[in-house]
Amino acid sequence: MADFEIKDLRASVEGRQILKGVSLDINKGEVHAVMGPNGSGKSTLSHTLMGHPGYSVDGGSVMFKGQNILDLEPDERARLGMFLALQYPVVVPGISMANFLRTALNSHRGYDGKDKSKAVSPKEFRGLLKDKLKVLHMDDSFLSRYINDGFSGGEKKRAEILQMAVLKPEIAILDETDSGLDIDSIKFVAEAVNRMRGPNLGVLIITHYTRILEFIQPDFVHVLVDGKFVLSGGSEVAERLEKTGYSEWGHAEETTPQEVA
Repeated sequence: MADFEIKDLRASVEGRQILKGVSLDINKGEVHAVMGPNGSGKSTLSHTLMGHPGYSVDGGSVMFKGQNILDLEPDERARLGMFLALQYPVVVPGISMANFLRTALNSHRGYDGKDKSKAVSPKEFRGLLKDKLKVLHMDDSFLSRYINDGFSGGEKKRAEILQMAVLKPEIAILDETDSGLDIDSIKFVAEAVNRMRGPNLGVLIITHYTRILEFIQPDFVHVLVDGKFVLSGGSEVAERLEKTGYSEWGHAEETTPQEVA
């Protein structure tokens, strides 16, 4: 059995079924990329996996650590070891990045406000952040700013990856983290993700373009069209899409998954 097993997952939004039987096995140590044209169900997949209340599960299961995580609330899924980097990070005025990250880390450690042995100390917290900020090309002033308030697109996406680096999930889902990023920001994000790659982390990269896959080499690539996987393979699948786009599955208007500058 895989570490993270999606079986026949079906999901709807506002009464319309978007996912129509998605099955995928992810093991820790692997990087999977899901690609597909606009409207194929990529973001629906990420939101359903993390329990967004606007998405209804019609059937199937998602097994992780012996549990069907579809029965769990989003915070329970996060504490179990899942993480989602949002395509559109939310602005939260009034809460600093430092307070947010430290509170989230304490929650993952099981700190309930009583047993201080489970809480991260200020010194330890600063030490944890130092190298991670450097890799993402972010200075210390970033931590005093409110969550995503006034952040550029690149800063928002790097903030998501910083959260991932701090929380150290076992299954990380990156939902179009590359969208809207310039080439330098993509490189910074990719370098941070590559540093986290290893036997304790499984990664699911959801993307429309092949560009980020030039910097984060996937072990497996899956093509999602109309709510179903129509092709799976290695990195050669991404290379094929670079040349042909999604036209063979009836999306001729999307002649190439490359982003137009």
